[in-house]
Amino acid sequence: MQTNVWENLPPNFTILAPMEGVTGIIFRQVIAKAGRPDLFFTEFTNVSSFASEKGRNNALERLEITPSDAPIIAQIWGKNPEHFRILASELEGLGFAGLDINMGCPDRHVNAAGGGAAMIRTPELALDCLKQAKQATTLPVSVKTRLGYTYLDEFREWLPTILHEHPAALTVHLRTRKEMSKVPAHYELIPEITKIRAQISPTTQLIINGDIKNLQDIQNLSAKNPDVDGWMIGRGIFENPYCFTNHQVSHTDLLKLFQLHLDLFDKTSEKAQAKYGHTLSFEPLKHYFKIYINNYDGAKELRARLMECHSTEEVRRLIG
Repeated sequence: MQTNVWENLPPNFTILAPMEGVTGIIFRQVIAKAGRPDLFFTEFTNVSSFASEKGRNNALERLEITPSDAPIIAQIWGKNPEHFRILASELEGLGFAGLDINMGCPDRHVNAAGGGAAMIRTPELALDCLKQAKQATTLPVSVKTRLGYTYLDEFREWLPTILHEHPAALTVHLRTRKEMSKVPAHYELIPEITKIRAQISPTTQLIINGDIKNLQDIQNLSAKNPDVDGWMIGRGIFENPYCFTNHQVSHTDLLKLFQLHLDLFDKTSEKAQAKYGHTLSFEPLKHYFKIYINNYDGAKELRARLMECHSTEEVRRLIG
């Protein structure tokens, strides 16, 4: 019988939030080296891409995992219930411990396609996608969402809608889609959310996301909200890649981690060439430079020079 990963996590477990263009196979290995969370999520995979002959290889590439990822949850999105069924049926065979349906991404392209936070506005479709996924796999199925699409009080109807389907876990980003990340997370609503969960689906693990930067934040929040099961860190990883530990980070630590990131990029690019017929684009790698080069004299100038590089070898020469 398939083990439910959500039932074997410690109290106040930690998760690295799924972030498009960030939490791919390379960066997860970097964070595993720095100090891994209790659970990883992949970046987003479109169910319709997986279900199509043209997009399947791209989807499979996004779902590549390594031993250091385990346990890991596949984050998937879309709006076609049949395509959710198709992808869900194959994830166990790809090595995943569970799958999570994204019903909270605020990206306008994702929303225009009917996925992510747009599902808050189509609850019947959202439930159909969730049901199809659950019926197609023995893996635990979870959901990540927001308080609402436009209005804050939407959560009082939206969260019960999802909880009545008893997902294995529910992650709530404490903002609406309209708010994006422009306002502070609504921590004041956690007690009401935990009460809703307790009344409708007490076996569903509840995870809170939004403005959580490190273990100290988690300790403070969990002391005030003991009924929350887990905590998810997203953008805080850019301020400190060691955020899941109590490690006092030095400039040397960050440079070593940067070197590891470069090495993993080159190895992964070689594998992609052999398996999928293409190397990795260098430009997206620049999104990570600010993680490693910051908060010291000359960091801003060095980052400016790094942004002009066109290869990992050029980067290595600059950082020594």
